[in-house]
Amino acid sequence: MDIPRTLEVVSMAPPLQRWLNRFNRGMDALRKRGVEPTPVTVREGMFNLTRSLVLESPDIALVFDALVHGINYDVPVRIYHPDPDVALPLLLYCHGGGHMAGSISIYDPICRKIALATDHIVASVEYRLAPESPYPAAIQDVLHVAKNIWRTLDSHHLNYMRRLSLAGDSAGGALCATVSHLSQSDPEITISGQALIYPSLDYTMSSASIDENGSGYFLEKDKMRWYFDNYFQHGEDLRRASPLFMDITPDMPDTLVVTAHLCPLRDEGLAYLEQLRRGGVYTEHLHFDNMIHAFLNMESLVPDACSLVYETIGKFLDQR
Repeated sequence: MDIPRTLEVVSMAPPLQRWLNRFNRGMDALRKRGVEPTPVTVREGMFNLTRSLVLESPDIALVFDALVHGINYDVPVRIYHPDPDVALPLLLYCHGGGHMAGSISIYDPICRKIALATDHIVASVEYRLAPESPYPAAIQDVLHVAKNIWRTLDSHHLNYMRRLSLAGDSAGGALCATVSHLSQSDPEITISGQALIYPSLDYTMSSASIDENGSGYFLEKDKMRWYFDNYFQHGEDLRRASPLFMDITPDMPDTLVVTAHLCPLRDEGLAYLEQLRRGGVYTEHLHFDNMIHAFLNMESLVPDACSLVYETIGKFLDQR
C-alpha cells in the first residue's frame, strides 16, 4: 500500500469536533490561570478521558494479572486469553501516554477488544513511567517481557503458540518499534509483526506535521516537549533514541502503521513506513484523514474508526 503523497482533509466527525472544541476551551482556561501540568494531572487526565469515552468492555474467557520476574524488577502484565482451550499466538501491547501516563487498568477495555479482534493472547505491559523512571527503563521492561513472558505463561499453564507480535499506540508504539529494532541483533527474540498506532518515532520533533497540527488538535507541541524532557533526563542523544533513525535490516518484523492526518506525529509515521520499505521490510498502512491523535481512547465519539483499527490489526496479524 503506497504512502499518500497528498492528503485531503475530510470534515472531522461532528461528535469529535464538538468534544475537541470543549477540550480546547478548557485547556485555554487552565493556561490563562497559569496552571502547569504535573505527572499526577496528566495521569488523571488520561484516566478520565479513556474511562468516559471507551464505554464497552467485552467479556474475555480468561483475564488475570501476573509478573514477569527479573533480576532487578518484576514487570507487571495483564493477560487476556480469549479461548483458553486453544494454543493461540501472543501479542504484547504497550499503552500510550507520553511515557508519563497510561496503565494496564486504563487500557483494559482496549486490550479486551484487541484480544477478540486478533484471536491472540494479549499481554498488556505495565512498564515503568517517567519522571520517576526515565529512559531507558520502559524499554528495558518491554524488552524483558518480550524475552521472558513464556516462563510466565508456563507457570500459569496457559495454552499458547510460541509466536510473538507487538502492538502499541503513541509512546507505546515507540517502545514497540525500539524493541523490534533491538530484536534484529538479539537471537533471544523473534518478532513476527508489529502494529503501531499513531506512533511517536522521532524524539527530535523535526517533522512538519508537529508544527502543522501541534496546536488545537489534542496533542500539543509544547506538551510533547514537556513529555520528552521528563523522559530523557541525562542528556541522551534524541536522534539515536528515535526509532525513525535506527538501522533497518531484513530481520525487522512486518509492520502495520496507523496514522491520522490531524495528528502531530503523522509525518514521522509516514517517514518510518518509507524507511522500512527501502530496507526491504513488508509494510501496511491505515490512514485516517479526519482523525486526531489518541482517537482510540475516544471510541464513543468515533466508533467506526476504532472498529476499523481493531479489524485491520486482526487481519494484519492473521496474515503473519
